[in-house]
Amino acid sequence: MKRLSYLLFLLLPGASVFAQEQAPATTSASSGNIMMDIVIVVFIIAALVLLGVSVVLLNTFKTLSKELLNPTRIEVKEPERRMEYAEWAALKAGKPGIWSKLLGLKPIEEEKDIMLEHEFDGIAELDNPTPAWFMWLFYASIFFAGAYLLNYHVFNWGKLQDEEYVAEMEAAKVAKETYLAKAANLIDENSVKENLDGSVVSAGKAIFNTNCVACHGDKGQGIVGPNLTDDFWIHGGKINNVFKTIKYGVPEKGMISWEKTLTPKQISEVSNYIISLKGTNPPGAKEPQGQKES
Repeated sequence: MKRLSYLLFLLLPGASVFAQEQAPATTSASSGNIMMDIVIVVFIIAALVLLGVSVVLLNTFKTLSKELLNPTRIEVKEPERRMEYAEWAALKAGKPGIWSKLLGLKPIEEEKDIMLEHEFDGIAELDNPTPAWFMWLFYASIFFAGAYLLNYHVFNWGKLQDEEYVAEMEAAKVAKETYLAKAANLIDENSVKENLDGSVVSAGKAIFNTNCVACHGDKGQGIVGPNLTDDFWIHGGKINNVFKTIKYGVPEKGMISWEKTLTPKQISEVSNYIISLKGTNPPGAKEPQGQKES
């Protein structure tokens, strides 16, 4: 191995010197010729491969020489003795099955050791031990009961059923209010419903007094706009028609669109307020316009 290392040490400098000697000649002959560089690289790679093969062969020869001088003994395993069926069956029966292990049962051959003294009608009682899995389950239930007691009744970390019910009802109330707030703004002229509840009418009246009295009067009697208290309607007197008229307006007649000013919920409220004005007949009401609707 030392000789091989020495040979490698001599070979590599020789290859580098050869490459250095060839480089100037190649450069002087032709600066663009790279064939000589490729040959040098191939020569170096071949030398390294040859060196690796030499190392492998050397190790192989060393291993063979050691084996020839000191052969390694080959251990011969004795063939296993073939069991008779009766012996195999007895060995198999002596091993408890999975079911017996889970239940902690003793083999039939050992029942005489756990048989109690008293018997009845020829039937003896066995003192089988409690299965290990059952005992672990029993201990785990005791631990769980202690943890439950500390969590819910001592430290009050967890919520009892009545407390959970109250918390869930409060969460449901918040979720309902959130949903209704969003659903109120999903109303359009097709889904709006007539609702003459006091709170809706009052909210609609406030919106009407803020935005609509200039054209329709403080009681809906009509000034520039039509009378909203009689049975005559230009664009329809149903809740859907009133909602649509307020939402999109009638630009050619001076009625502006309130779609960008009021929310759908507010348009629904003011529409229901206008519906509630029907038949109030305020003094100084404007003459009827449009078609009569029942």
